Amino acid sequence: MSRYWKEPPFKHDDTPRTGVLLVNLGSPEAPTAAALRPYLKQFLSDPRVVEIPRPIWWLILNGIILNTRPKASAAKYATIWTDEGSPLKVHTERQTKLLAGYLAKAGHGELDVAYAMRYGAPSIEDTLNAMRARGCTRILVLPLYPQYSASTSATVVDEVGRCMARWRNQPEVRFVRNFHDHPGYIAALVQSVRDHWAANGEPDRLLLSFHGVPRRSLDLGDPYHCECHKTGRLVAEGLGLAPEKVLVTFQSRFGKAEWLKPYTQPTLEALAAQGVGRVDVMCPGFVSDCLETLEEIGMECREAFLEKGGKAFHYIPCLNERHEWMQALTEITCAHLGNWLALAPSTPEARKTSLERARKLGAAQ
Repeated sequence: MSRYWKEPPFKHDDTPRTGVLLVNLGSPEAPTAAALRPYLKQFLSDPRVVEIPRPIWWLILNGIILNTRPKASAAKYATIWTDEGSPLKVHTERQTKLLAGYLAKAGHGELDVAYAMRYGAPSIEDTLNAMRARGCTRILVLPLYPQYSASTSATVVDEVGRCMARWRNQPEVRFVRNFHDHPGYIAALVQSVRDHWAANGEPDRLLLSFHGVPRRSLDLGDPYHCECHKTGRLVAEGLGLAPEKVLVTFQSRFGKAEWLKPYTQPTLEALAAQGVGRVDVMCPGFVSDCLETLEEIGMECREAFLEKGGKAFHYIPCLNERHEWMQALTEITCAHLGNWLALAPSTPEARKTSLERARKLGAAQ
């Protein structure tokens, strides 16, 4: 048996295509314990996500976590589930379709735009194989994580490499490392806040909550913490806010180890106790609303702030399908595609037009 997968049928007149693969974290297939168990097992088995020695972690994961957490997580997912499914998957699918349209308007309708989930479905492996079958020999992989972290962006690189290690005829591959300070991304965040304030007035504090990672990752050289703070600083500058009006915090702790501080919920409780009446919370580390934004921030943190004496709590939605964000995503994509955009067109119609131009140019000379 060959160690390499079978290649798709080859035709000499096939023109190579260029693909764009968006990758998000993923979600379970349903808000049930049965669906959560395999999803959590895949996610928490990734050594990039949990850096505890494998034998010890295997016992903890399989002996405790997978026997207790699926039911609790399913109950939380049930509170945000929509008729279309998981919000994260719904938004990622919409962004993919919109990006293809924005690229087409920019003159790049020949690009093959697809999406995959690092954990769950559609998998990176299945999506890459489908793109290969469609003739993609150049693929730009764009993880939808604005700030780089080894536990998010790097694990996408790992998985793409694992898949392509089984390909005999490998494509050219490029990766987008981060876009935490991209002008278009920052402008989209700023405009989202301005639009919310135009409709609801301004708060006493704006809290920018990012997903947490263990403090140990920062000590070992992960740049995530610094990139989150740079995003926060640029958003505050774009809004013209004084430093004391904006706070950067970290949410979604797991386990007993120290994670990046300050923690989001304790910070909100402290603000309420100090007499801060209204806070607005935005999550710039997520480009799509999901469990961590809709349930953890929009429900749990809201309740905690109000119970401690806060008067008003506003959650500002993720960028989702906002026009400014889709413009920024188009700019990021085109910038990283670079000279690939100038390569031979892939559609028969475009190829025919190119040949006609070449003949006219030759005749003129």
